[in-house]
Amino acid sequence: MGKVIETKHISKVFRNPEEVKVLNDISIAVEEGEFVSIQGKSGCGKSTLLYILSTMDTDYTGELYLDNQLLTGQSPDHLAKVRNEKIGFVFQFHYLLAEFTVLENVMLPARKLGLKSDKEIEHDAMEKLKLLGIESHARKISSRISGGQKQRVAIARALINNPSIIMADEPTGNLDSVNADIVFSIFRELSIHQNLSFLIVTHDDDFAKRTDRIIQMGDGKII
Repeated sequence: MGKVIETKHISKVFRNPEEVKVLNDISIAVEEGEFVSIQGKSGCGKSTLLYILSTMDTDYTGELYLDNQLLTGQSPDHLAKVRNEKIGFVFQFHYLLAEFTVLENVMLPARKLGLKSDKEIEHDAMEKLKLLGIESHARKISSRISGGQKQRVAIARALINNPSIIMADEPTGNLDSVNADIVFSIFRELSIHQNLSFLIVTHDDDFAKRTDRIIQMGDGKII
């Protein structure tokens, strides 16, 4: 098993109005197919860390590697390409485009990447929707489906470019326990059967306890 993502001594300072160290010497790694959760009190730096890991925030010290490639110091264009190809995102709010169909929403990141024809992308998107058991909703306008279904569409969208890792920030935060369980089961299936890695920031103890490993954070450090 190789490391999919790794950080070496990552620290981050907010300078407003005085210096506050939000992340302090963070060194972690997530292996291929590993399902990892990050927990800690609000304000401990979990989301800040996820933002850096996702290459969205480049203002830090230390080193970030994805698939053994150093990402620290790379150009914004290069990082945007890496993000689109190798990282799938799932947020607490699904961020679907309300006026687009379910299928169109799932196709978007692949269209942006531009490596396949529209026909191929549509085929891939349908496969992802089948995987999540919501292919029957493909042609519906996305504002017309339930909250739990929307989150599954968001997961399908995150999977469309066959990423190395899925990162999620409170993916069950807006869901009832039944739908939270469904999301957990989907992630677990994918980690086992597709060897996909997951890094999930969550307040949900029940969810975290069932992952392979919990990274516990406190005051910007790994406890």
